[in-house]
Amino acid sequence: MSAPTPTSELFSLSGKTAVVTGGTRGIGMMIAGGLLAAGASVVIASRKADAVEAAVAELSATGPCTGLAADLSTEEGARSFAEAVMADNPAIDILVNNAGATWGAPLAEHDTASWSRVLDLNVQGVFHTTKFFLPALEAASSDEDPSRIINIGSIDGIHVPILESYSYSASKAAVHQLTRHLARHLAPRITVNAIAPGPFESKMMAATLENFGDQIAASAPLKRIGRADDMAGTAVFLASRAGAYLTGAIIPVDGGIATVG
Repeated sequence: MSAPTPTSELFSLSGKTAVVTGGTRGIGMMIAGGLLAAGASVVIASRKADAVEAAVAELSATGPCTGLAADLSTEEGARSFAEAVMADNPAIDILVNNAGATWGAPLAEHDTASWSRVLDLNVQGVFHTTKFFLPALEAASSDEDPSRIINIGSIDGIHVPILESYSYSASKAAVHQLTRHLARHLAPRITVNAIAPGPFESKMMAATLENFGDQIAASAPLKRIGRADDMAGTAVFLASRAGAYLTGAIIPVDGGIATVG
C-alpha cells in the first residue's frame, strides 16, 4: 500500500485551468473563487460583459482569472465561447457548467417562450458547451488524472419543489440524467459529476430567501442556508485528486433538505 497523499496535494489544483460558466455571481462565483484559492487559473463566462469585467476584477485578487461574455443558450453561442477560450487555452482540466435560468408561475401561465428560455440554457447549454470543450478536456486528461466536468443541477431536480417552477425542476432533473449519461460515455478520460445545490444566497434565490429564508433555514436538518465555502469545497473535491475516482454522481449540497428532510 502506497503512502497517503498529503492533503496539500490531494486537494491542490495548482497548474490546472478551469472554465466556469455563469461565474459572475452566486454559486458560479463561489465555485470560481474556490478553484482559484486551490491554485487553478479560471476563465468565467456570463451574458453581460460588464458583469464579467466586475467579477474578473474581484476574483483576480485570489488568483489568475479572465472572462468572456457569452450566450450559452444557443449552439452557436456555446461554440463561439469554446473556440475563444481554447484559442488561448488548448487544454482545459475542469469545466463547470453552471450558467442557468429559472422561472416560476402558475401552471396556466407557463407558455412556450418561458419554458424554452429555461430549457435552452439549463439543458441544451450544458450539452453544447460540453460538446465543444471536449477537445480541450481530452488534451488535458491523463490515465492517472482525468479531466473533470462538474454540472450544476439542483435539489429541485431530486424532490418536488413547493414553488410552481415546472420548467426549472424539469431542466435540473434532465441535467442530472445528462450527467450520468455523459459519465458513462466519457469515461475513463473525463469524469462527469453534478452538484445539486439547495438554498444559497444568489440573485436567482434572492426573492425566495427574502420572503421565506427563515422558514427554509428552519426546515433544513442543518438549520441554515448554504455558505460560499460549502459550495467551493464540494467543487474543489470533485476537481482535485481527491475526487478522481468519482463519476456519474449527483451530490446534494443542501443541508439535508432533499435527503433527510
